Order: sequence, then structure tokens, then C-alpha cells
Amino acid sequence: MTAGNGAATPRGTSAIPQQRRILGVLVFSQILGGAGLAAGITVGALLAEEMLGTTGLAGLPSALFTAGSALGAFALGRLCRRWGRRPGLALGYAAGALGSLGVVMATVVGSAPLLFFGLFVYGAGTATNLMARYAGADLASPARRGRAVSTVLFATTLGAVAGPNLVTITGELAHSWGIPRLAGPFLLAAVAFAAASAVLAALLRPDPLRLAEKLARTQAPGKADVTTPGAARRPLGREQRRAIVRGTTVMVLTQLVMIALMTMTPVHMQAHGQDTQAIGLVIALHVAAMFLPSPLTGLLVDRFGPRWIAAASGPLLLAAGVLAALAPPHSVPALAIALVLLGLGWNFGLISGTTLVTAPLPPARRAPVQGLVDIGISIAGATGGMSSGLIVALDGFPALALVGGILALAVVPVAMGSARRPPRAGSTARAATRTTAERA
Repeated sequence: MTAGNGAATPRGTSAIPQQRRILGVLVFSQILGGAGLAAGITVGALLAEEMLGTTGLAGLPSALFTAGSALGAFALGRLCRRWGRRPGLALGYAAGALGSLGVVMATVVGSAPLLFFGLFVYGAGTATNLMARYAGADLASPARRGRAVSTVLFATTLGAVAGPNLVTITGELAHSWGIPRLAGPFLLAAVAFAAASAVLAALLRPDPLRLAEKLARTQAPGKADVTTPGAARRPLGREQRRAIVRGTTVMVLTQLVMIALMTMTPVHMQAHGQDTQAIGLVIALHVAAMFLPSPLTGLLVDRFGPRWIAAASGPLLLAAGVLAALAPPHSVPALAIALVLLGLGWNFGLISGTTLVTAPLPPARRAPVQGLVDIGISIAGATGGMSSGLIVALDGFPALALVGGILALAVVPVAMGSARRPPRAGSTARAATRTTAERA
């Protein structure tokens, strides 16, 4: 039996019993983590603009917490390889909670350096939120890998959509405590990340990566070294590397475009008279589009293969950029539709890219390689966040949207680039006949 992504699935194998429980714990933690994730993308740029007094640096928070996400991804990859998914993910969320508190303290004392440091550490929480998708795939069969990844991402929807809509409520709560209103969502992030850390530390048992390594040893007699440290240093094959590079490039491009456009949309809306409630609604719809379609996306990946779904992300992001550029600044519905398309394109790219990266990796190689992949994604996000404010300050929001949409089209040739296909039986037989004849 062959999965949609081309991987073979042994006949007669049943689902691993622990997978259902592990996915349940991951789903619960992702709901909590999603609420923390929403803080930075909803008010981060507004907070920087208020504290620094310039639009040109409004993209700095996004750049900082995505740079922190890059360092967090590297650390998480190493921690998960050494200790397993449970301690790695729990520590990542705990660091995100500390960073959120740092942002709140920075607004209270009016310290820009503390704000920058807090946002950087907050990035560890966003890195953990994304890295958790790999844990969902550790025990999944090849035929269901896309759906396993999408289940974890889908769970983020509830918290991530609720977060932006709580901007006003959390802002008023913060104000009643003598804290600036824009710091309110980061108070929510601190509580949400801390709760997610506690859930994972207490309940993510057995550890999915450790169990996957154990199963790899028992299912590959005579190859007991497949999960040893030596196996983790063994070079990957050419086709494995090609799939990993393709998946990584797809995720990097979609992340770059999504972060750039998403970061400056609140600033663009506020500059044209929109209040935080309207901004929160648009971002909530965007975040919903980032995660809510995940079950369908995972099903499409497993059915048609990840490369086709990755290629589809390019036109979706182009449509988002064109619509955002042409939308009247006062039109909340038009901007909301553009941001929904932006989230959907990102969702297609992330799930298909994750499947491309995970499929060729043996358990011993997963955590460190996945950590390196997410470093690239985080650096792309930091680049998009930082450059977005500069582009808007120089040429305006429509220019940013159009540049991002056109850049996203590069995903199509990357996803559909040449890949070696296994030779057909007839051609193999003819080649063998020619070889025999030449030897004779």
C-alpha cells in the first residue's frame, strides 16, 4: 500500500495505541499555547510603534520574537534529541511565559531594551507551538502523516482565534492593574504558555519520539543501530536531502510572506482610523485561516501528495497580496478576506512542507534536523517582520502586499521541481538485459 506522499505503508499494520492519547495531550496543550501565540501578532507592532514613536520600527517586535523563535528552534531540536519531546516542549513553553512577563514589565517601566529582550525570549513559546506539530507525526503511519500534523495545528485554532478577540478585555484588565492596555495580551500569553508547559510536563507520556525510536529498533531486526547517536550522524541520501530542502524552502517562503503582510496590517488599519476591536477581528480571522483548515489540508496532502498542496500555496498567497494592495484602507471586509487567503496559503505551505521534511527522516535524525528547519523558518519570519516596516515607511502598505504576493509564486517551481522517479519494471528489465549482454 502506498501513501499519498509516496511512502510505503506495510499491509496489516494497525495504528499505534499510544498515538491517540499523545495527540489528545498535544491538542490540549496547543489550545493553550495558541492563546499565547496571538499576543505578539496582534499587538506587537502597535506596542513598538507606541513605545518607539515610529512606524519604520513597527516590524521590530515581529523580527525579535521570530529571531528568538530561531534560537528556540535550535535549542528545542537539541533538547528533544537528548531528552525527548516532553521535556523539550515543556521547557520551550516555560521560556515563552517568562518572555511574556518580560514584555509586560517593559511596558510598566518604559524600557525599550527590556521590551526587546522580552520579545526575543517570548519567541521560544512561538517556536514550541510550531515544533509540537512534529511530535504529532512521530508515531503516525506514512499514509496518515499529513493528518497527524494537521490535527496538532488545528488544535491551535481555538486559543489563537480567541486571543485577538480578547485584546480589549485583557487591555482593560491590565489598565485596572496600572499596566498599559497593549500589554494585556502578553499577560494572557504568560498564563497560557505556563499552563501549556505544565500540561506537557505532566501528561505527555510515553514520549512520542522515544517510543518511535524504540519501535524502529524492534521493527528493524539486524539494524538495531538506527536510533543510536552514531545513526544520527550518518549522512542522508541524495533523495532524502532533496525532499528536506524542498520542504524547507516551501515553508521559508510562505513564512516570509505571511509574517511580512500580517505584521503591518494592524499598523495599516490603525493609521486609517480602525480601532483595536476591528484590528482584532481581522487578525482573528487570519489566525483562524492559518489553523482551522488544517484537517482538510492534511487530508489533501495524504490524498494527492505534499508537493501539489505546496504548489497551491503560491497562488493563494499571490491572491492575498493583490487583494490587500487593492483593498480600500477603510474596508474591514476586504482586508479580512485578504488576510484569510494569507492564512490559508501559509497553512498549505506549512503542512505540506512539514510532511516533505518528516517523511524521509529516521527517528534518530528527526529532532535535530527539524530544529534546523525551523531555524530557517524563524529567520525568514524575522526578515519578513523587520523588512515589512521599512517597506511600508518607504513605499506604503500596497507595495509591501504586492511584493509579498509576487515573491510567493516562487513556491510553485520549488514544490514541483524535478525529482528522481523510481524506474518502471519494464525499463529495469531492459536495463538488466543490456548489462548482461554487454558483459557477455
